[in-house]
Amino acid sequence: MDDGAPFGDGVPPVTDPDDGPRLERIESVFSVYEIHREDDTLVYYGDPLVQPEGIIRTLWPQFREDGFEPRMELRHGEYVLIAEPKSVGIDGVPWTNIVLFLLTVVSTLVAGSMWYYVDPFTNPTEIWRAWPFTVAILGVLGVHEMGHYVLSRYHDVDASLPYFIPVPTLIGTMGAVIKMNGRIPDRRALFDIGVAGPLAGLAATVVVTIVGLHLPPVTAPESLVQNPDAVQIKLGYPPLLEGLAAAFDQPLYREEPGTSINPVVIGGWVGLFVTFLNLIPVGQLDGGHILRAMVGEYQPTIAALVPGALFGLAAYLYYVTDYGLNSIAIWGLWGVIAGVLALAGPARPIDDDSLDSGRFVLGIVTFVLGALCFTPIPVDVVT
Repeated sequence: MDDGAPFGDGVPPVTDPDDGPRLERIESVFSVYEIHREDDTLVYYGDPLVQPEGIIRTLWPQFREDGFEPRMELRHGEYVLIAEPKSVGIDGVPWTNIVLFLLTVVSTLVAGSMWYYVDPFTNPTEIWRAWPFTVAILGVLGVHEMGHYVLSRYHDVDASLPYFIPVPTLIGTMGAVIKMNGRIPDRRALFDIGVAGPLAGLAATVVVTIVGLHLPPVTAPESLVQNPDAVQIKLGYPPLLEGLAAAFDQPLYREEPGTSINPVVIGGWVGLFVTFLNLIPVGQLDGGHILRAMVGEYQPTIAALVPGALFGLAAYLYYVTDYGLNSIAIWGLWGVIAGVLALAGPARPIDDDSLDSGRFVLGIVTFVLGALCFTPIPVDVVT
């Protein structure tokens, strides 16, 4: 310890606090020589007696029992153990979530109206006709994220409500995310939180798809069908959607010019595509969480192969098939994204003991379901 070290950035020291983790619990792994309070946060200066990660692993259950979340950092060259008050609830009105949700409602109505052949710019009052599309899209995305949120609360891990992302795309959104603020206690919690989103979202997707398949198709205006400059957007249907259409004996209208599936089915298609992308087993994606819980430290090795596989898929489609670059560029883009996520690495649970066999089997089943959501050409733009 340096005598001139600026303890706590000028915050006066306190003795062993009555409302925080007790010193006798801490000093078995971290020799404390000063304690400071910064608002509701307690800061312990001291010397590690074991590796820093070992300190967190040892003290985490005790700190959580006392209502704190521990973390280690260096300040002015000194180790500090920080105890922040644990919070897993919603603090106040989540205005950001609400505003983003409302903006996404508008953006999906605008995007959806075009699937109903309504021009949202010349007929803005008609975009309300796309409400079934908006309900389908927000339903599958919202159920997916709420699956993560509910299991986060179940395992006492701090997580935000879903943030929807309004973007002027073909579907009006880039999806939804939740923010994980707390550490993951063990592989069981990591697996449950990771797998809950894809399985919940997939269940909602199946329901939406079945409903959409039984709704009437939409027909393009004759002037648009006959227009030689019109751009045609073709969706690639994954095996699961094909199977649902066959099971309920519903057509997909591939060979009928000017006639296409009801836009609610497109909401189901989005759910399937999002499920596949989220199950790519890299970094902080759902698939990365699930695989990390299943195989532990082997996950980064497997994840390192994923970007190459995606680049290889893009190269195969480009050189072997007749599809244009616009239709296959998505896999090159996701190859880059997967590479960045793989470098960032997966979540690391506090307790890294092996996963039970039941969850391991469920993980395999989940990845198989994800494979059924894959299609090599998700969107083909024909001019």
